[in-house]
Amino acid sequence: MLKQIPLPASIGSYEEKKSELLKHPMVSKLIAENPNVDDDVINKNITRIYQYVKEYNHCRNCPGLDRCPNDQTGYYTMLSIEEARGHTQLNERKVMCRKLKGRLSTDEIRKRIRSFYIDEQLLQQGYDFDEIMEMDPKREKAVAALSEYMGRTKNEGLQKKGLYLVGEFGTGKTYLMCYFLSEMAKIGFNGVIVYMPDFMEDLKAMFQDPQKLKDTIEMMKQTDFLIFDDIGAENMNPWLRDHVLGSILNYRMNRKPTFYTSNYDLDRLELHFSFTNKEGEEEDKGKRIMERIRTFVDEVKVTGVNKRQKQK
Repeated sequence: MLKQIPLPASIGSYEEKKSELLKHPMVSKLIAENPNVDDDVINKNITRIYQYVKEYNHCRNCPGLDRCPNDQTGYYTMLSIEEARGHTQLNERKVMCRKLKGRLSTDEIRKRIRSFYIDEQLLQQGYDFDEIMEMDPKREKAVAALSEYMGRTKNEGLQKKGLYLVGEFGTGKTYLMCYFLSEMAKIGFNGVIVYMPDFMEDLKAMFQDPQKLKDTIEMMKQTDFLIFDDIGAENMNPWLRDHVLGSILNYRMNRKPTFYTSNYDLDRLELHFSFTNKEGEEEDKGKRIMERIRTFVDEVKVTGVNKRQKQK
């Protein structure tokens, strides 16, 4: 093992290589803190000391987790001294590095969030609250309302009411909801966000697969946070309104909060639900579904510049 140690060519003998290892600051500190570590202990554990130094140096010059040069990706060797039956033992253990911890934490967070027809980049990108505030000063009130809601949830747990984000196209309503889900996932909550126009069309196809439809509805009933993105833009029919959306909202009332983003305010959304392609005007049924929405949300107006037009 010592012959394989990539030390300078001028260091050729066993004693010279050992001496070079013992000069390493981490090894010197370990020996200084444990006077019982004599030359005999060092000789018996020279390969462990070498591994310790090698992986420590790798970590100091980390090339990134995907190119980790250590024997076990994302782990490094740590040494400890133990006295047992009058003998000094040098033990080694593998410790997970911060980069691997961060990746596993991120993966775990992502597992708590499910999306349907939402751009995955919105959910996977990092978020910075100060940056969100600075992006568009005009939506400061909306960001403040969302931040206040998040603070209540962190302190008190799930709220009975959700939020209804209403604003013009491209003002960042979906972005704010993805940020919200990401922050809530960090503290253990799970969530589902669905883009309503595409999702409603998919539900129609599920009518031919009752079990899949049942499982999808059950998931939406049970998730901690449910977000209907761009509600009001979908083609609604009586079955979707009354038996799917109505069933989900009826279950979640007084149990778990539901959130919405829309270009329609609550009154215009009621008109949307009061008219379907097949049945025409159904004012009473529109009011019924709106009671399950209006009663359990606080309306938040999102103002600002249309980000999509700005990007063009």
